Amino acid sequence: MVVSAALALGLVFAGPSGKLAHGITIGGVPVGGLTPAQAVARLKARAARLQSVPVVFRAGADRFRIRPEELGIEPNWSAAVAAAADRGGGFAVIRGYRRLGLRLRPASFTPPVKAYDAAVAYELDQLRSKIDRPHVEARLVRHGLDVEAIRGQTGRLLDRVAAKRVVIAALADFSRRLVELPVRTDAPTITVADLARNRLLARRIVSAPVTLERGSAGVELSRRLLARMLVLPPDGLGEIVLGGHAANAYFARLDRKLAEPARDASFVVDGGNVQIAPSHAGIAVDVPRTAASVLAAAERRIRRVAHIEEAVVQPARTTAQARAMGITGIVGSYETFFGGIPNRIHNVELVAHLVDSKLIAPGATFSFNATTGARTPDKGFVAAPVIINRELQTALGGGVCQVSTTVFNAAYVAGLPITARTNHALYISHYPLGRDATVNYPDTDLEFVNDTPHWLLLRTFVTSSSLAVNLYGAPQNRRVETVTSPLRFVSPAPIKRTIDKSLRPGERVVDDWGVPAQSTWVRRKVFSPSGKLLDDSTWHSNYVAEPKLVRIGPARKKAHKKPPATTATPPIATIH
Repeated sequence: MVVSAALALGLVFAGPSGKLAHGITIGGVPVGGLTPAQAVARLKARAARLQSVPVVFRAGADRFRIRPEELGIEPNWSAAVAAAADRGGGFAVIRGYRRLGLRLRPASFTPPVKAYDAAVAYELDQLRSKIDRPHVEARLVRHGLDVEAIRGQTGRLLDRVAAKRVVIAALADFSRRLVELPVRTDAPTITVADLARNRLLARRIVSAPVTLERGSAGVELSRRLLARMLVLPPDGLGEIVLGGHAANAYFARLDRKLAEPARDASFVVDGGNVQIAPSHAGIAVDVPRTAASVLAAAERRIRRVAHIEEAVVQPARTTAQARAMGITGIVGSYETFFGGIPNRIHNVELVAHLVDSKLIAPGATFSFNATTGARTPDKGFVAAPVIINRELQTALGGGVCQVSTTVFNAAYVAGLPITARTNHALYISHYPLGRDATVNYPDTDLEFVNDTPHWLLLRTFVTSSSLAVNLYGAPQNRRVETVTSPLRFVSPAPIKRTIDKSLRPGERVVDDWGVPAQSTWVRRKVFSPSGKLLDDSTWHSNYVAEPKLVRIGPARKKAHKKPPATTATPPIATIH
C-alpha cells in the first residue's frame, strides 16, 4: 500500500515532460509550465527590451550608468533553460518527486554570460579612474624654519576582479535595481608618530648656523640657507639630506671660488719645433663629502663646525700621454695670401681659429665641416664676397674657402689621403692651379685621413696678409710628385648684352671680357722614403664660364615717310 501511494504521489506531480517545472525562475523570470523553446523566446525578448536600459552602479556618493549593449553582454538563455529542464526532468515518478521538491523549494538559474572583453576592460578602467583615491601618507613639510608632520588620508580603491563579476552579472540580470560596486578602504601605512624622529632631526638641522672651515678660514651657513638645502624624504622615513637647487648653487659657487683647475698637457710650436707644456693636476671641492660634513655638523647640538673637503682633479691629457702621441715636427705646411674687404679677412681669421689646434687621431678622418660647424652669425660670421650659384655674390661666411684651400694644400704636400674635395665653381688664379677646395655646410666638405701611426696637430697662423696651416706630427719624410694639366678652355664666355640709352645708336662698350669655361687636372704621387708608391690620385677641376658684359646703344629710329600730297579732282559733269 505504501509503495502504491508513493507511486501515485509521484505520478500526480509529474506533469507533462515537455514543459518546465513550476517553481523555476531564470534570471528572476518564472518559466514554469513553458516549453523550453517558449522559455528561451520569452527570455530573449525580455533581454532585448533591456539592452538599452542602463543599470545604475554606486560607489559611495558616486553613480555610474552602464547599458548592456555597451559591453556586448550576451546571456546564454538556452544553456540556462537546459539546466532548468534537467532539474525538473526524469522518468514520471522521479520527475514528479523532483517537481514536488521545486514547489516546496523553488530554484533560480543564472545563465552563463559572454561579454566583449576589451569593452569590459575599458569600462573598468573608467570606473577605477573615477573611484580610486589612493591613500596619502603622513609626511614632513618645511615651512620657513619649522618642520611639521602632516597627517595622512585614507583612500578607496575599486576591487577590479570582483567588480568585473558584479558588473557583468548585473547587466545580464533583468532587474534594474541599484548595484553596489566592490570598493575597499586604502589606509595609510605611515602615521604622524612614525615621523617623530625625523621631524626632531630636521628641526635640529635648521636650529642654528653651521661654520664651514678651510684651514684657519671659515664661512657661516645661516639657518635660512640650511633650511633651503634641506631635502626631506618623500615617505618621511628615509634619510634627510642636503641637496636641491640651493645646495647645488651654493657648492658650485664655493668650487668656483676655491678650485684650482687641472691643466692638460699642450703642444707649443715654434716654426718646425714642438715642445710639450706639462700638465698639472688641479684641486676641486669634493661636494658630496663637503655636504656630508655640513649635514653631520648640523645634526649636532654643539660644535656645529664642518670642513671643506677637497679632491685632486687629474688632467684629461697628461704629459706622458702627450709625449706618446708622437707629435714632434712638421708633416706638411702651406701658406696662402689674401686681401679684400675687412669682412672677408674677419671670416678668414674666425674660421682659422675654429680649426686651430685640432687633434687628429691615427686612422681618423678630419672633416672641415664637422670641425667648424655651421657658419652662423652667433659665431661671429659676417657677409663677404662668396661664390653662390656660379656667381660672385655677397653672403654670410665669405672667405671661409681660403682656409679650406690652405688646409687642403697642407694635407696635399704632406702626402695624406684626401677623401673629399670640391673645386670652386669659378676659376681663382691666386690658388695653385687645380688645387683649390671649396666648402659649404653641411653638404660640401673637405676631408683627409691621418694614415700615419701617430697623432696630427693642425695649427693655423694668420697675419695681416697671409694664412699658414701647419700639420704637426711624426715627420714621415714622404716624397710628393705633382703633374698639373695646363688650364684648358672648354667653351667661350657667353655674352650678356644690356641696352644703355646713354650710348649712341650702334655704340658698344665692353665692361668685362668674361672668362671662358675651363678645366684642369692634378695628379699626385706619394712615395715613402724608401721609394714605395703609397698613393696615386688625380683631382679634376671644372670651372664655369663668366659672361662677357656688353652695353649697347639703343637702335636708330626709323624715319617715317610722309604720304604724297593729294590734289582735289573736280567733279565730272554728267549730261542728262
